[in-house]
Amino acid sequence: MRDHFEVRDHDAAGRIGRLEVPSAGVTVETPALLPVVNPNVLTVDPSRLRGEFGAEMLITNSYIIRSTDRIRDRVLDEGIHGFLGFDGAIMTDSGSFQLAEYGEIDVTTAEILEFQRRIGSDVATPVDVPTPPDANRDRAERELATTEQALTDAEATETGEMLVNAPVQGSAYPDLREAAGRHAAGTDLDVFPVGAMVPLLNAYRYDDVVETVTAAKRGLDPDCPVHLFGAGHPMSLALAVALGCDLFDSAAYALMARDGRYLTVSGTEHLAEMAYFPCSCPVCAEHTPEDLRAGDDDTAERLLAEHNLHVTFEEVRRIKAAIRAGNLLELVDRRARGHPAMLDGYRALLDAADRLEATDPVSKDTFFYTSHESARRPEVRRHHGRLDRLSVPDSILLTESKTPSTHDYDAVWRVKPPFGPFPRSLSETYPLTAEVPDRVDAAARRAAAEGVRRLADANPDAAITLGHDGWPDRVLDRLPDRVETENLRELGR
Repeated sequence: MRDHFEVRDHDAAGRIGRLEVPSAGVTVETPALLPVVNPNVLTVDPSRLRGEFGAEMLITNSYIIRSTDRIRDRVLDEGIHGFLGFDGAIMTDSGSFQLAEYGEIDVTTAEILEFQRRIGSDVATPVDVPTPPDANRDRAERELATTEQALTDAEATETGEMLVNAPVQGSAYPDLREAAGRHAAGTDLDVFPVGAMVPLLNAYRYDDVVETVTAAKRGLDPDCPVHLFGAGHPMSLALAVALGCDLFDSAAYALMARDGRYLTVSGTEHLAEMAYFPCSCPVCAEHTPEDLRAGDDDTAERLLAEHNLHVTFEEVRRIKAAIRAGNLLELVDRRARGHPAMLDGYRALLDAADRLEATDPVSKDTFFYTSHESARRPEVRRHHGRLDRLSVPDSILLTESKTPSTHDYDAVWRVKPPFGPFPRSLSETYPLTAEVPDRVDAAARRAAAEGVRRLADANPDAAITLGHDGWPDRVLDRLPDRVETENLRELGR
């Protein structure tokens, strides 16, 4: 049991938690964004990150510090907190990124962990091998074995109060990611980054991101705080949180500012093409795109980076509010409409609705049906799974419309897309209080028909009649032949 991480709220697989970081003397609320700070290029002064932007934790690269003569001795003397002027928690990377980029580094896990401890890191990282997503299986297995040896070396290293990451690798092979997650969870290490995700994120392969993280999460324990390495674009954060990720690191705020790019929750704009700033952060409230274009490049880069941080931290707060309110998947749905690749990711997330259902609260505020993907949400799956618990009379009418004044049935139940049938006594219970559009789409009707089918299968001796409001034949064909149907629209009800 990891007593340094506590989950407080759930929605889908998303969660609000508390990560205790003992060496920093702070408790970080998750989901948490860790701005990436390049010790050689301070686009935004780290001393401003906590007070002005709300960063409780940041990440920097211990290998760069160790390899750079002009700052190494100063950081050893002042400590990483003093050097950066940051009084929150600091995570440090090990050089694994450089290993992935350049093929070799001159440091072992024991050496880099000792260096991270000496400079006062709060969460350290061993030297794992980030295998890219399209590597062949032999390479993925070989490099995963090297990473797992690094975790063993990390367990054997004296680290005091410093927490230690246990990266989960395995390329894009789900069985390797799941096995890697299980191995990492079996160590006494503390935080669990899903690594080598940057190539997928940069290529907008969000469906592959979902499948890879889902596989890793199958191996990890529920009390494992999960860090999605390289996920810092505000557009993708709601999806990543709904997957069950707790920590994110963002270099995007600085890298995109350097390239003149302006982040939004639905994508990226180019400063050169903008006439207006659409947000009300301090940067956008006080400047126009023309102001930034007319100023010097360094100032424009800094201001863009500040905006990018503001919009990203705002999204993190919005996500937390959505978890608390129980409408995280509705936020993910809205974000999915911003880019086709995000929609692919959302649909891949719903492919694992059974896993989402395991932690999704049974009761929330109102369920809003906002797209045909809503028909695949875990609440619908849960309702269908419980239909066999209901007591069904010998004859029953299931109806979308009002109960007929006279009828020959033992009971009349409601049918509400996408959930399907339920007794009227449950009409005021979640999620059957759902707000559904009047013009119901085919996906909602198909899901409702699935509910009718499940009720019929669970009660083979009951005489069941469905009164529907003009369902098409392709939906009605999903029903067992013994279910009688009446088109209430044609009957004028």
